[in-house]
Amino acid sequence: MRGPFARFLVRRVVTALLLAVGITLVTFVLTNLVPGDPAAANLGQRALGDPAIVAQWRADHGLDRPLPQQYLMHLAGLLHGDLGTSQQSHRPVLDDLAQSVPATLELAGAAILVSLVLGVGFGVVAALRRDRFSDHVLRVLSLIGISVPTFWLALVAFYVFFFRLQVTPGSGRIDPGMTPPPQVTGLYTVDALLSGRWDVFSSAVGHLAAPALVLALYTIGLLTRFTRSAVLEVLGQDYVRAARAKGLPGRVVLFRYVLRPALVPIITVAGLAFGSLLSGTVLVEAVFAWPGVGQYAYKSATTLDLPAVMGVGLVVGVVYLVINLVVDVLYGVIDPRVRVS
Repeated sequence: MRGPFARFLVRRVVTALLLAVGITLVTFVLTNLVPGDPAAANLGQRALGDPAIVAQWRADHGLDRPLPQQYLMHLAGLLHGDLGTSQQSHRPVLDDLAQSVPATLELAGAAILVSLVLGVGFGVVAALRRDRFSDHVLRVLSLIGISVPTFWLALVAFYVFFFRLQVTPGSGRIDPGMTPPPQVTGLYTVDALLSGRWDVFSSAVGHLAAPALVLALYTIGLLTRFTRSAVLEVLGQDYVRAARAKGLPGRVVLFRYVLRPALVPIITVAGLAFGSLLSGTVLVEAVFAWPGVGQYAYKSATTLDLPAVMGVGLVVGVVYLVINLVVDVLYGVIDPRVRVS
């Protein structure tokens, strides 16, 4: 089985690399199709009135060259780990992303973890108690979770729990005046644990709780409904009826015969949901002043910072590719038919 699965994995890795090249082309083309003049967005009015200064600025940023040549320069820089220089921070885009990506990963990671635990758990309970009161309640709650706009929920949560009730800390990743833990992963909760700074860990968890729960609500509703459907489909299979007829305990039937085959479609939805969480944190990060990729992308877009916009697009695209690759590997681990085929 190792041979076919290894070939399957190699094909997926090669496909991911080709798609990564395609992502660089798409992000470059779409970024350059955005209406507006980067020189006008970055130069002051006095400098913009001097054609010599504008021409020099375009030459310094390579905007005076044909688009194919600009793309080749961009691709060559990527091969050397150079995403360009941000026009708003005047720092390498890679350094800016190294600060903002871990913040978004921490937020999205906490949200998807909560979503998996609650969404899958609620979905299993709803399926096992089909058409009962608890099933109806969970289905209504999941529908509410899917329907409520995330940005509106973020505003309400911030106003009620911080401004009115003062049960959650304010904006940011840790309390004002606290120094961040020594950077190892960039995740404040993990780095605080590694360095033994329990006060920073407690503060980081407190600041993370509200935005993570707000961000997770939609995914919880989605996973609840999808898990319920997947489990109900498996419960109707003949081998599940046979296992019950043998007198096996309900726990054994659930974990050995029901959940494993139901996990394949659930993993697909969870992978796509995690990718959407990473790329959809802009409004939540804005409300809670979370210094992540969403905030960085918003500032870059408003100033027409083309290298930064392309860097963000590349990071989000690569994250989707990695998630899809991990999902494919998990398919082979969970479903033996994938390993054989």
